[in-house]
Amino acid sequence: MTTLRRARLSAAHGFTLLELLVVMALIVVLSAVALVGYQNSIVRAREATLADDLHKMREAIDQYYADKQKWPAALEDLVTDGYLRKIPDDPMTNSAETWQTVPAESDPANPTAETGIFDVKSGSDKTALDGKPYAEW
Repeated sequence: MTTLRRARLSAAHGFTLLELLVVMALIVVLSAVALVGYQNSIVRAREATLADDLHKMREAIDQYYADKQKWPAALEDLVTDGYLRKIPDDPMTNSAETWQTVPAESDPANPTAETGIFDVKSGSDKTALDGKPYAEW
């Protein structure tokens, strides 16, 4: 038998088990890389939504104060007075009930004035991709 004929006979038998294992290993590695990238993109999207929601609520709180010369007593006041359509869900906790509010400091010139909400933060105890806790945003 010539070498050429042997090469043709061995090529007709298909793939070896080792070749199939190498291909399967490559598929698993590529799938794992794609899955991690997908999960990170979901977290980045939630972080972007959180930053946008915080900006909008803080802006509404500031507008409320500018119009009424007092801070809102609750986040729901922003909705009832038309500054927000609804309180958005915290994208990290998937609930509108978990927002943490920061009370305004009392006015030393008017100590009897009621204090309200000065700021709002996420109620999540998780940490962002950059290492900063969401509750400190």
